[in-house]
Amino acid sequence: MNVRFCCAALVCLVSATLSAADNTPPSGFTALFNGKDFAGFHGVGTEDPRKIQALSDEERTKKFADSQADLMEHWKVDNGELVNDGKGLYVTTDKDYADYELHIEWKLIPHGDSGVYLKGTPQVQIWDYTDAEYIQKFKANMGSGGLWNNSAGSSAKDPLVLADKPIGQWNKLRILQAGARTTIYLNDKLVVDRGILENYFDKNKTPLVYKGPIQLQTHGNEVRWKNLYLRELSAEEAAKVALGPDEGFTSLFNGKDLDGWAGAVENYEVVDGAIRCKEGKGGVLHTKGEYGDFVARVEFKLPAGGNNGLAIRYPGTGDTAYVGMCELQILDTEHPKYAKLDPRQAHGSAYGMAAAHRGYHRPVGEWNFQEVTVKGSTIKVELNGSVILDTDLSKITEYMANSPHPGKDRTTGSFGFAGHSDPVEFRNVRIKALKAD
Repeated sequence: MNVRFCCAALVCLVSATLSAADNTPPSGFTALFNGKDFAGFHGVGTEDPRKIQALSDEERTKKFADSQADLMEHWKVDNGELVNDGKGLYVTTDKDYADYELHIEWKLIPHGDSGVYLKGTPQVQIWDYTDAEYIQKFKANMGSGGLWNNSAGSSAKDPLVLADKPIGQWNKLRILQAGARTTIYLNDKLVVDRGILENYFDKNKTPLVYKGPIQLQTHGNEVRWKNLYLRELSAEEAAKVALGPDEGFTSLFNGKDLDGWAGAVENYEVVDGAIRCKEGKGGVLHTKGEYGDFVARVEFKLPAGGNNGLAIRYPGTGDTAYVGMCELQILDTEHPKYAKLDPRQAHGSAYGMAAAHRGYHRPVGEWNFQEVTVKGSTIKVELNGSVILDTDLSKITEYMANSPHPGKDRTTGSFGFAGHSDPVEFRNVRIKALKAD
């Protein structure tokens, strides 16, 4: 046997095997790029995804179709790699995604600069970390993988470590996103830890869109991409991604009975490991203990039109919306019967005082997760990984229906649920006391 021929054949076989493995997703993942053409993609530049989502189906279809000529001019498929010449529109998934794990491999040439848009929003930064101009202007020597378009001072704007491989070698991104919470690994090194991707199109006003497309940016130089895989996360997985570990938290509910709870105990029941308000009943079910500053985490499930609330620093008697620091609404806000709702009554709002952002619920009947941080007179509400309320109640001077809220300045009280006749369910209820500043 010709040994030289045999070795050469083996090399060819291994190369063919490796090539065949590219763009073949691992179990549980879907390939966004099939290695052959632009199926599943259209072209869009830096454009507010809300504007595109507001188009009619007919308008959106036309916009996507009209972009194909630009893709054909500036993008190509070369040996199973998606290649851009540095110009034109960005390759963009036809489908929008909410919570997911995303894998992407990319390779730059010298002076390369690009990025990955998540939910149609810039961006996970990719660039030549050795380029003198980029280092001088942008601190590119810190490396790729940061949320570059976040505001100055954001903890996620710069990567935690330099993890780039030398220019000309393939790099791998692993991105976990739940709501706006984003965790990024570059070449298996953690570079962003649960950072919030800010809404580039409306910074400090509106959270990142609930759903949006994945985009690969063009930025003046060739970039090669391959192995684009995505796996959508379950509600339970998304909660773990967004919230992180429960270190320091104490469980308030044993999953079996209402031991440790007081107030309207007779109006609530435990069903399948969840606390549920009995239909037609209500009142405040609250902890026996009191808290000052704290972080509370809870999962909840709403029936159609469901209404409940979180009692914050509740004194033990009365309507927590007024006598407690506040009631944070738990509500199926978009149900038709709430069409004339005051914005300060929407889900996550400090009832009657401060309005929360809308549109971040999961569909009715699915579990949502929520984190509430209470410090002094401030309250922050994070729903499914998106901050929907961040307010200081001491600065509130206007109230719904001009009704006073004498309890809003309370510094301590119980935590609980404010039932309003609907079978709203709660589970995984836990709390962490904070030291006052």
